[in-house]
Amino acid sequence: MFLENPVTHREQFGWIEVICGSMFSGKTEELIRRLKRAQFAKQKIEIFKPAIDKRYDDQMVTSHDANRIPSTSVPAAANIPILANDCQVVGIDEAQFFDDEIVEVCNDLANRGVRVIVAGLDMDYKGNPFGPMPALMATAEYVTKVHAVCTRTGNLAHYSHRTSDQKDLVVIGEKENYEPLSREAFNKAIRNQEKKENRNDQKHLS
Repeated sequence: MFLENPVTHREQFGWIEVICGSMFSGKTEELIRRLKRAQFAKQKIEIFKPAIDKRYDDQMVTSHDANRIPSTSVPAAANIPILANDCQVVGIDEAQFFDDEIVEVCNDLANRGVRVIVAGLDMDYKGNPFGPMPALMATAEYVTKVHAVCTRTGNLAHYSHRTSDQKDLVVIGEKENYEPLSREAFNKAIRNQEKKENRNDQKHLS
């Protein structure tokens, strides 16, 4: 379990915490929990999310369990430092959807003494590292990997399997588009999907 870093007056730098995992693993839930603890301690906080994510509310970060906290939607990572002036804690949700500049932004904030808490998918629907998340995880002081429960095996899941036929890298969705799978279930699903696509290709050729 993650324990908040004790703040000392000698320390001039902040730090970065990354919460990562598959869809439905509780990333946003954990982000909100840490931010509300900081609020309770009367620390000045700001929360940001990418403008592309409009699943629940433009002005709220919302978990799948409907826990919410006010946030600001921004079109690019470069907007965050401007709006995070004089903050002690900055939260960033769905970091995988930001451009690569988010890594520099998070490190600059931490170097200014800010505690930066980032949540995001570590892998895309193909099982590949997602956007800036690997670099954020590499430069963070603390990385927490959370897991969902596999819908097919009941084991721990860390893959976000896309159940729809959409091929774009970024497809904003919920249970109608994705399911959390274990490694075994994910590999089986991918093999079955490839077989189905091959059969369809053969039908078109004939």
